[in-house]
Formats: sequence, structure tokens, C-alpha cells
Amino acid sequence: MAGQRLLVPRLEGVSREQFMQHLYPQRKPLVLEGIDLGACTSKWTVDYLSQVGGKKEVKIHVATVAQMDFISKNFIYRTLPFEELVQRAAEEKHKEFFISEDEKYYLRSLGEDPRKDVADIRKQFPLLEGDIKFPKFFKEEQFFSSVFRISSPGLQLWTHYDVMDNFLIQVTGKKRVVLFSPRDAQYLYLSGTKSEVLNIDNPDLTKYPLFSKARRYECSLEAGDILFIPALWFHNVISEEFGVGVNIFWKHLPSECYDKTDTYGNKDPVAASRAAQILDRALRTLAELPEEYRDFYARQMVLHIQEKAYSKNFE
Repeated sequence: MAGQRLLVPRLEGVSREQFMQHLYPQRKPLVLEGIDLGACTSKWTVDYLSQVGGKKEVKIHVATVAQMDFISKNFIYRTLPFEELVQRAAEEKHKEFFISEDEKYYLRSLGEDPRKDVADIRKQFPLLEGDIKFPKFFKEEQFFSSVFRISSPGLQLWTHYDVMDNFLIQVTGKKRVVLFSPRDAQYLYLSGTKSEVLNIDNPDLTKYPLFSKARRYECSLEAGDILFIPALWFHNVISEEFGVGVNIFWKHLPSECYDKTDTYGNKDPVAASRAAQILDRALRTLAELPEEYRDFYARQMVLHIQEKAYSKNFE
């Protein structure tokens, strides 16, 4: 099992002012209850979504296993009419399928042209716009995207981080979410923005011994709950039953800090990418030295980074 377990705090009836002045600056996950989300929490049934979404084609992930892995890509991409995706995702067994009768489906909605356009359900699914109210807990100019997510029961999404702040709105159904602090990144065996550890409840500690040191924050989300996920916090999402969620991403940093080609909200800030490239060049330069010198100067570089770059209150 992983290390220390902490429950994500839950607060009811939080106002915009309360959130912005007292809660947001803490940069920690938080479940908000009792926020007015409009009619969506009662209205977005399987039949209603099928009818309103209609035959619009959507690109989906199809997996034969519950734990999806973006690193090894243990899923395939397929396209379905939205109405058919909703019907299939709500089923346990399928009469029509791509791989197997118990395959699982995952939709992460995209912009019209995913290379240029961000996802915004108000544009891609305009007939649903009147059903949902976005929490106005940030400035309008900070808004980045709103992403429709639909998952089959039991599906688990890989642990990853995003570079923008995020409200995960659970519209219908239930999810279990496990989060890890950015300061525990060293224990998560990262490949890019994603963790290699798929089975977070029963990890292979022979293969991933440091994972036991990671503190996990947990919460359960039901219809109407909103989870605030600050940028850089790792999260692993398990759909405990069929349900619909909407993610709202917004920019915590000034716009110029983000990669302008990023339509998914998962490319590292420009300065971070530039620093990583400089570090790679420095390490390639060190490779010109014999091993004992490389070892010595690499350790000196690590000490220098710890001394100069980490915040003063870094644990």
C-alpha cells in the first residue's frame, strides 16, 4: 500500500469570495458541495444525453482492462456517434463492440480541430449549454477549456498532472479520486506528466519501492460535487459507476507563461520546458568527462538546484 492517507476536505455552500480569498491561495485539493450547477445533475440521463448529443461523431478510448495506461497505450482509439457512446458506456455487456463484450469506454471531448481548438462543451455541445452553470470562481479571461468526460463503470484513469487549475464537476454517477502532492513527484515514477504505477491500491513495491512514501489524498465524488484540483497535483480517477463529468480548466499563471500550441492544457509552462532543455544540454556536456568526474559534478549540480531553486519551505 502507499504511505499516509489523508481525506480531501469537504465544504458546503462556499462563496466566490470565500474561495478566492481564503481557500484558493492554499493550493490544496478541496471538494465543494452545494454549488448551483443548474439542471444538469438531474437532467443528464442516458436517454436525454443520447437525444441531445445525437449522431455527432466523437473519438473515444476503448479498453479491455479497467486500468488504462497512457504510457504503454493499452487501449485503442475508435469513433462512435455520441448517442451510441452514451448507451454503450452505461452498459456492463455489449451486443455491439470493437474488441470484447465487456470492453470499457472513455470520452475526453476535443475541440473541433484538436490541433488548434480547445475543448469547450458550450461550443461542441451547444444544446447542453443551458443545462449547466459553470462556477464563476475565477476571472473570465482565465478560462481555458471545458471538457466533457464520460466513463464506463470501473474504469480507472492513469495518474497524471495538469499544468492548469481544474474544477472536476461530477454531474452524474460516482467517482473515487486519489491525489498526490507535487512535492511527492519523486516517489511516483514519472514518464512525462504520467506515473508508471497503475495499480495505486496494490502497487508492486518490488518494482516501485519509493511509491510507499507518497502521501495520498482521497475523496469520493457524487452528483453535484466539485473537486478543485490545483495545477501540478497528480490525480487518479476511478469511475465507480457510469457517470458524466465536466472539467473546467483555467490559467493560474499569466497567459504568456503557457505554450500557445497547447490545446489539451498538459504541456509544461514555457519557462519549465526551456529549463529542462538547458539541463539536458548540461548533462550531455558532463558526459564528456570520465565517470568519477561526471558523478562528482552531477551531485554538485543537484546540490546547487536544491539550494537555489527550491522554495524555502520545501520539505
